[in-house]
Formats: sequence, structure tokens, C-alpha cells
Amino acid sequence: MGGACSRKQERDSEESFGRGFSRRYCKCGSLKWWTSSFSYPSGDLHLQKGECPLLLHLCIQKINEDIDKYNTFSMLPRDISQQIFNNLVYSQRLTDVSLEAFRDCALQDLYLGEYDGVNDSWMDVISSQGESLLSVDLSGSDVTDFGLTYLQDCPSLMSLHLNYCDQISDHGLQSISGLLNLTSLSLRRNDSISAQGMSTFSGLVNLVKLDLERCPRIHGGLVHLQGLTKLESLNIKWCNCITDSDMKPLSELASLTSLEISCSKVTDFGITFLKGLKKLALLNLEGCLVTAACLDSLAELPSLSNLNLNRCALSDDGCEKFSRLENLKVLNLGFSDIGDTCLAHLKGLTKLESLNLDSCKIGDEGLVNLAGHKQLICLELSDTEVGNNGLEHLSGLSSLEKINLSFTVISDSGLRKLRGLSSLKSLNLDAYQITDVGLATLTSLTGLTDLDLFGARITDLGTNYLKKFKNLRSLEICGGGLTDSGVKNIKDLSSLTCLNLSQNSNLTDKTLELISGLTGLISLNVSNSRITNAGLRHLKTLKNLRSLTLESCKVTANDIKKLKSTYLPNLACFRPE
Repeated sequence: MGGACSRKQERDSEESFGRGFSRRYCKCGSLKWWTSSFSYPSGDLHLQKGECPLLLHLCIQKINEDIDKYNTFSMLPRDISQQIFNNLVYSQRLTDVSLEAFRDCALQDLYLGEYDGVNDSWMDVISSQGESLLSVDLSGSDVTDFGLTYLQDCPSLMSLHLNYCDQISDHGLQSISGLLNLTSLSLRRNDSISAQGMSTFSGLVNLVKLDLERCPRIHGGLVHLQGLTKLESLNIKWCNCITDSDMKPLSELASLTSLEISCSKVTDFGITFLKGLKKLALLNLEGCLVTAACLDSLAELPSLSNLNLNRCALSDDGCEKFSRLENLKVLNLGFSDIGDTCLAHLKGLTKLESLNLDSCKIGDEGLVNLAGHKQLICLELSDTEVGNNGLEHLSGLSSLEKINLSFTVISDSGLRKLRGLSSLKSLNLDAYQITDVGLATLTSLTGLTDLDLFGARITDLGTNYLKKFKNLRSLEICGGGLTDSGVKNIKDLSSLTCLNLSQNSNLTDKTLELISGLTGLISLNVSNSRITNAGLRHLKTLKNLRSLTLESCKVTANDIKKLKSTYLPNLACFRPE
């Protein structure tokens, strides 16, 4: 990872990742997402020390190892066949040959999103599950319009994910028009689906959730959703073809609770069509062409609790209308021209639990208006003008669990004012002014689980204070002041799942030896160090590792591949690659 500037750009990336990861669109980022993004149903054994595994688990594990010996599992109870299937997918051992053994097994859930090799030839076995099949994820596959025709034999299907399936077009959608039990349909990032093809959706009367994110040709197609009275969630983010005229059909969707239309051409006028959506709780308008004038319409949404106006044309002018949005719990105003004047109008929004002011013109004086927000859990102040004096106003926010103070002018002396935040779990201090002295003042915050000191001037001496943070799951120290001696104070933080020590050029293979006992690690970054191929042997014990970054080290992609093939079967993302 690079310096502070690259970190800022990375954090503000347009992409966000849901279940799994896309081999087409994701390489390796800040690594923290690994702790929550993997959700393949796992057949792994999670045993306490001394605990005996269940016989069933041992059998499934053995079948996984000898999968080539079996021709069919159709005689087994469905739940056992399902576990075997899930285990094979999770361990990346399912092939088009072994898939044949699951024909007519009456499986209910087939999670194959981003799984290599999935194409039309798999669809015959998939469709053989018949009326039992309830959920299918084929995201990122090579399934075509023809392949979708097989799903006509699965009338009970309730959930279908076809994200990033670029060989599916309007013609293919006709094949799913008869799946009347569908409640969830996702077709993200599809350049072929058009407004005309969306006519298929009009018959899917039980749809509750529809995801059309990054579908650039659907302008005019939302009219086909008017009869979907059960629709609760609609995602049309990053569809820059969407305009005000597309908002009018949405006024009929009385059950809608979640609407995401970020980065579209919708203006204040388009938002007026949403005034009748009395159940709408979440509205994402990030990057839309709206101003504070839209707040008049939003004030007529009694259930609105989550509002994203990030990167919108907001300024202090007109922001007094925020005071009418009394039920807001989550408010994102990042990357706008609002200042301290706007914060005065947020003073009455006492239900706020999360407030994002990233890169706004907020200073110390404005924070006095947040002193009464006792329910505030998450506060984003990155890249603002907040300094040490402003933190005084936050000292009484006893519910605060997460605060981002990166790219501010806060220094060691200001951190003393955070010591009373007993609920704090996540703290980002990505700032050059923070040193060992500042870290020492935080030792009372023993509940911290996520500590980001990227860019801070932490030395080996300062790492002694890390011993106090026994609950740390994520730690980043990338200021360049660490040596192997400092890593000795990290090696006993057994709860760590993410560790980033990049940019510390004096770290050697000894560091990998020291952290070899952190067997819970899911992601590790020791880039720009003196790590060599010889040191990789110390990583053999990190069986849970899924992401490894060793850029600008004396290590090649082939070195890591050898390690993966023999010792790290779960490693899915690595650099260099």
C-alpha cells in the first residue's frame, strides 16, 4: 500500500463489495473487508481446544478429500448432500465432473458466485434439483441466455443472483418470467439489459428485492415495476442513465423501504415524486444532482432514518431544513461544502447514531453542536479542519464506538480528550502528528478492536502500549518506524484477524517468524519491507489467511503460489500476482 494520499483515494473508491469477491473487478485493497465479506457456507471445523469433531463433519471432510470416488449422492438425505456441496465450493474443489454427483439431490441452495468454470454445461445438473431449489447465485459466471432456460424447471426459486454475467441479455430474462416465487433478483453490472427487457419484471409480482446496480441501459424501464406492490428494496446505483422521469413510476411502490439511486442524473424535481413513499427508511442519493432544496420533499417521508447525501451539491444555504428530519439515525454529508453553520441545524437530530462529515469544512466550533448527540455510535471527521480543541465537545459521547480522525490536525495532546470514550471500539488516527506519546494516552481504551495508525510516527517503543489492547482484531501501523523488535509486542495479540505493517522498510523475515502464532489472521500486509522468499516458511501456520500482500519485497508471485498450493488453501488474494 502506498502513502496517505493513496489510502484516501482507496477509501473513497466507488466500489463496495458484498458477498465474496469478484475475480474480474477486485484484486486486493485495504484488506479489512476480508473479515466480513466471505460468506460461502463453510464446512470447516471450528473446534475449541480438546473438543471432538462430530462424526458427520469428519465424514463430509473425508468425502471432500475423495470426491472423485463418488458418482451420486442422490440417495443421501438432502441436508447431508447440501453440506457436502457447500464444503466442496468453499474449498474450491467442485468441478464440472464432481458436480454430476449432485444430480437429482433436491438441493435447496447453490452458492456459486465468482466460482471458476461455471457455464451453461453446469445448468442441467443445477436444474435437476427441480422444485426443491430455492436459491441460486451464478454471479461472475459464463452462463448465457441459453443456460437460463434450464431454470424454468425450478418453479420454487426464490432468490437468483446473476451479477456480472455479461452474456445475459433481454432474451435471457424471458426465461425467468415464469419464476413467480422469486422474491430476490440481482443483475448488477449488466450492459445488455435494456428498458424493453425489463418488461419481464412486471410479472414477478412477489419480488421484494431488485438489484440493477450499474445497468446503463435501463432508462425508461422502471415503468415496468409499477405493479410490484411487494417490492421493498430497489438498487439502481451507478446507473447514470436514470433521470427525473424515471422517478415518477416509483411513486406507486408503496411498500418500498430502501431506494438507492446514487450517481444518477436525478435532481430536486425528481425527488418530489418520492413524497408518497411513507415506508421509505433508506434513501441513497450519493452523487446525484440534488441540493438542499430536496429536503422539503424528504421531510414528508415519515419513516426516513438513513439518508446518504455524500458528494451532493450541498452548502450551508438551505441546510436549516435538516432540522425537519427528526427521525434520522444515519446521515452522510461527506464531500460537500457544508460548514459549522450546517451543524447548528443538526443539533435537534438527537436520534442520530451515525454521522459522516468526511472532507467537509467542519472546524472545532461546529462540533459543539454534536455534544448533545448521546446516541451517536459512529462519527466520520476525516479530512476536516477539526483540531485538538474540537475533541473537547466529543468527550461526553458515551455511546461512541467508532470515530475517524484521519487527515486532521489532531496531535498527541488532543487524544487525551478521548480517554473517557469507554465504548470506543474503532479509532482511525491516520495522521503524521501522532506519535508514541499519543498512543500511550489511549491505553485506557481497552475495548478497542480496530486501531488504524497508518502514517503515524509509531516506533518500537510505542508498540509496548499495544499490549493493553487485548481485543484488537485489526491493526495498521505503517509509519515506517518499526523494526522486528517492535513486532515482538504484537505477536501476542491473539485476536488479530487483519494486520498491516506495510511501509516499515526495516522489517525482515524475523517479523514473519514472530507473527506465525497469530493463527486467526485473515489478511496480512508487510509490503515495502525486507521480507524474502526464505521467510515465507513462517506463514505455514496461518491456515486462515485469505489475503497476503508483500509488494516491493524480495518475493515473487511464484513463491506465494507455492506456499498457497501446499500450506495455505484458503489464500484467495495475494500481491505480487
